[in-house]
Amino acid sequence: MSKRIYLSSPHMSDEGYEMDYVKEAFETNWIAPLGENVNKFEQEFAEKVGVRAAAALSSGTAALHLALKAAGVGSGDIVFCQTLTFSATANPIIYQNATPVFIDSNYETWNMCPDALEEAFNKYPEVKAVIVVHLYGLSADIERIAQMCKERNVVLIEDAAESLGSLYNGQQTGTFGDFGIFSFNGNKIITTSGGGMLVSNNEEAIEKARFWATQSRDKAIHYQHSELGYNYRMSNVLAGIGRGQLKVLDERVEKKRYIYEFYKRELKELNGIKWMPEIKIDRPNYWLSAITLTGDTTPLDIIDTLEKENIESRPVWKPMHMQPYFKNYDYVGSTISEQLFGNGVCLPSETKMTDKDLYRITSIIKSL
Repeated sequence: MSKRIYLSSPHMSDEGYEMDYVKEAFETNWIAPLGENVNKFEQEFAEKVGVRAAAALSSGTAALHLALKAAGVGSGDIVFCQTLTFSATANPIIYQNATPVFIDSNYETWNMCPDALEEAFNKYPEVKAVIVVHLYGLSADIERIAQMCKERNVVLIEDAAESLGSLYNGQQTGTFGDFGIFSFNGNKIITTSGGGMLVSNNEEAIEKARFWATQSRDKAIHYQHSELGYNYRMSNVLAGIGRGQLKVLDERVEKKRYIYEFYKRELKELNGIKWMPEIKIDRPNYWLSAITLTGDTTPLDIIDTLEKENIESRPVWKPMHMQPYFKNYDYVGSTISEQLFGNGVCLPSETKMTDKDLYRITSIIKSL
């Protein structure tokens, strides 16, 4: 059988940047949760995306959890959450004993629909925070959504787990709201194997998040805790991997864009395929190349056929309001997110793929 092609697996730098920093951590014996790599990774990441402060954490989920906590979200509070996303976007709302209200997407961005958001604001004027997602590296209508939140004094949290390197009107996604969160899970555009980052221009809030993430340990010679804490800090070893990966981020973004353009060029003659939306002021990272199908071919036809050839692909995320755990929470919008789920396919987007791999994939799809 031909070699396995994955949807999106880790890709270390050819130059070995990661090993240089990891080796330094070992040689200095700083392999514990804190150290020079953690400090430098936070500084270098904040500079890269253009914010004042960043906190390196154990996961993007941890970052989102602390963002909600920093926003003052607590028991009984309403939080608007994009429905078309992975469950990690919604789960931290429950961690805080708050109540999610799910918001539909639009076709223009595949992300939170501002009109549906307006409807939700009218229905729940007491809402505490909004979580918007930049799905698959596609920017939401973030300037409009940010303005809507600002007018109502509602905290805006950007889930940019999939959009590191994506630009909206020249600005990095994850930096328009009060807080932005990023993920370095193994399938993301850069990885630390597991890890995340919380960013904000509110330096005091980031410092507080670091405090919570280190078990809320007070400044005392003995172990003293005046607040509930979490074990959420990133290790110095993983931060070293992140520093090395950050050096090749631009290269990875360009390869992801190349893959998307390759698919679009090679499959352009096929009927019944619609491509991810493209907005002139948006420059996506195309973390995953996704399509929707309008003809007789179904997503499962493509997924099953590729899998038989040892090639991984996936459906588009199943909306949260359709998930068994979240089905009883309110949902505002129409059926756009459901249609994107029902008709969508994420194609292999490995940055390690060669043109030969891409021709192999496209020829299989053309044969259907």
